[in-house]
Amino acid sequence: MGTTHATYDDVNLVLHLYETRREERMRQARAWFASSFKAKSFDEYNTLCAPGTDQNANFRMVTSYWEMVASFLTAGVLNQQLFFQSGRELLFVWERIRDLLPTVRAKNSDPAYLKNLETVAGAYIEWMQVNSPGAYEAFSKRVRGL
Repeated sequence: MGTTHATYDDVNLVLHLYETRREERMRQARAWFASSFKAKSFDEYNTLCAPGTDQNANFRMVTSYWEMVASFLTAGVLNQQLFFQSGRELLFVWERIRDLLPTVRAKNSDPAYLKNLETVAGAYIEWMQVNSPGAYEAFSKRVRGL
């Protein structure tokens, strides 16, 4: 992920991504994810997000959105430094799914599932540790309910 200066195109993409998050169905999915998605095991995940349910659609909408955003960063289309200054929701989603993800990948025989999200989250954590020491650890504890 590059270290070049942000451009007006980067700014416009960040603004467009923000606007997309404001779409009504996406807002509903994000609100559900933030308030209700706290699965710690694959069984909890299957119970909470059974196939064909609104909860499953919410989970897929939120995680696929942030996977798409992360792909822009890993592909070098979006400036990482600019995104990290305002895109903490990506890290919030990562914190909620990180322990569950290896099992979901194994059960679905899909080792690349949400790989961009994982890659960008790792870079985001490093960025936070350099720019605001201790902030990531506090954020992670809050999000994960520790």
